[in-house]
Amino acid sequence: MLPRCAFSVCHVLMLVLCLSSAEDFDWTKNDHGSFYYGTFPAGFSWGAGSSAYQTEGAWDKDGKGLSIWDVFSHKKGKVQQNETGDSSCEGYYKVKDDVSLMKELKLNHYRFSISWPRLIPTGIKSDHINEKGIQYYDDLIDHLLENKITPIVTLYHWDLPQVLQEKYGGWQNISMVNHFNEFANLCFEKFGNRVKYWITFNNPWSIAVEGYETGEHAPGLKLRGTGAYRAAHHIIKAHAKVWHSYDTQWRGKQKGLIGISLSGDWGEPVDITNQKDIEAAERYVQFYMGWFATPVFHGDYPQVMKDFIGRKSVQQGHGASRLPTFSPQEKSYIKGTCDFLGIGHFTTRYITQKNNPPGRSGSSYFTDRDLAELVDPRWPDPGSEWLYSVPWGFRRLLNFVKTQYGNPMVYVTENGVSEKMLCTELCDDWRIQYYKDYINEMLKAIKDGVNVKGYTAWSLLDKFEWDEGYSERFGLYYVDFRNKNKPRYPKASVQFYKRIISSNGFPNQREVENWRRKAIESCSSSNQLLA
Repeated sequence: MLPRCAFSVCHVLMLVLCLSSAEDFDWTKNDHGSFYYGTFPAGFSWGAGSSAYQTEGAWDKDGKGLSIWDVFSHKKGKVQQNETGDSSCEGYYKVKDDVSLMKELKLNHYRFSISWPRLIPTGIKSDHINEKGIQYYDDLIDHLLENKITPIVTLYHWDLPQVLQEKYGGWQNISMVNHFNEFANLCFEKFGNRVKYWITFNNPWSIAVEGYETGEHAPGLKLRGTGAYRAAHHIIKAHAKVWHSYDTQWRGKQKGLIGISLSGDWGEPVDITNQKDIEAAERYVQFYMGWFATPVFHGDYPQVMKDFIGRKSVQQGHGASRLPTFSPQEKSYIKGTCDFLGIGHFTTRYITQKNNPPGRSGSSYFTDRDLAELVDPRWPDPGSEWLYSVPWGFRRLLNFVKTQYGNPMVYVTENGVSEKMLCTELCDDWRIQYYKDYINEMLKAIKDGVNVKGYTAWSLLDKFEWDEGYSERFGLYYVDFRNKNKPRYPKASVQFYKRIISSNGFPNQREVENWRRKAIESCSSSNQLLA
């Protein structure tokens, strides 16, 4: 009997270790600390990003099909000033120009997305493949590689083919899983000999919540309390299927990596000595990033989501939870489908406990969480009303990822700040400050042992900002959208980011302050010219 007993003790110990290793994030310790001068590990990759619908333009050219964003932005009242991405930055026609901007910045990588309807106009591969679309991405990839810039390619950055929305209801329908897998396999087949970093989905939180719950984004559906959860469920299954496809059919010969890019604001307890606030803050992060990361790393939704949504669903008289469930087979199929985790991060909120009594009509993703979000009025907010600069939240989030998901390989896939300016402003001092502080917190996180391999400034160019149209500018380069040629002009932050890249970090205080001074000097004259 002894060996059997010894085995069970060992087994219990292993279980305890597994559980505790995922629980050791310390909510009570928030050390803001001073600026840290130092450099990043050798081989750290510096980049900038974009997405197809936001920058390409050419919405109906060369055989491209309609996407849900083409249709949504053409409806009156959906986007500020009724603007559209029809021409945007005309990136479709400016591959050489834009790659030369990246070369000027000395980028190691460029993150962009492939437009599904540009390659497969109806989204259904057996209907038709658009060779001109394939040619465009071939040229872009080849140009990047000729200039020693590594392509990091997102397969889905929100531009679902409209036919799939009309015919099946888009991500509300399980059939998307196979259509998306066919599209992904076409991309692996055509580009995988040169692309070694693939991202299945960008920010599925937004796709689900803003596309199917609030309706602020395409396709603009308001399926409160159920739509977001169902869309997310199908997205997670689609991600896993594509990962397995790559793993079994392409990895052997192409030797690439496949991950997912999850967005996550940090949630900090209002009172770090109050257990209820700590639980609410953890809930905020679990309902945001954990909703997708926990299935991908551990095989199922966060327990707190299952508990809260399940309890509220029963109280509302539903027979089952509004959060769908994975079968045991699905759990093991989804678990571990991540070679690297992409993280998009912009800002932080203070979180406190707030009970939302479950009314039948009032169920929504937001009320399911039982929390309130607050901001500190002292936090700078130069651009988007939601985007406050809170650099220390970035380090907290990265450390949370390390403890929760077994310290995965991380690429920061989006980080940056916007401005809301009517007049031209190339001297973006606040963006320099934002990048300096956020990149420094990422450096501290690497010192904490977080496995961050690369950083992507968001974004290379000013571009179409979804329901905000062109009213918010995230670019390192200013784009003059009123001019038909969409000329690009460097903002001061180009000079500053370029110096961070060439020094691989922050050598010393005098030098970093010098970079800032020179960057602002360089933009003043161009500013006057442009104005």
